[in-house]
Amino acid sequence: MTIVVGFSANAPGRAALTTAVSEAKLRRLPLLVINSSRGDAYADPTFAQQADWDWVQTTLDEADVDFTVRQELRGKDPSEEILDVIREVGAALCVIGLRRRSQVGKMLLGSNAHRILMESPCPVLSVRPDDHEES
Repeated sequence: MTIVVGFSANAPGRAALTTAVSEAKLRRLPLLVINSSRGDAYADPTFAQQADWDWVQTTLDEADVDFTVRQELRGKDPSEEILDVIREVGAALCVIGLRRRSQVGKMLLGSNAHRILMESPCPVLSVRPDDHEES
């Protein structure tokens, strides 16, 4: 069993990783960290760059948990990538970060989090950055 965490290069992504580390320690399970973009990575501010991966690596090394990192550029929405990985590894839990959005923003842009919450075959733990201390 594995805990899948959807990592984005922003405060919700950092909150998700921090929470996933706590869950991995509590459950004694490895983490699979996934970051993806539909292919517009240069314009996608949530697509992790080297500095983001350095933070992830340091955080996971200090936590002393087993982990795997994946970064995908296959033209899929992040929700689709995460759901595919959840099914592929038979995840025990998925952790995602949430950000505040206006009603219009939700209607026009859709919601990766909503899709993951509705379609995931495993429990999903959603966290907001303001639920955590930021480092």
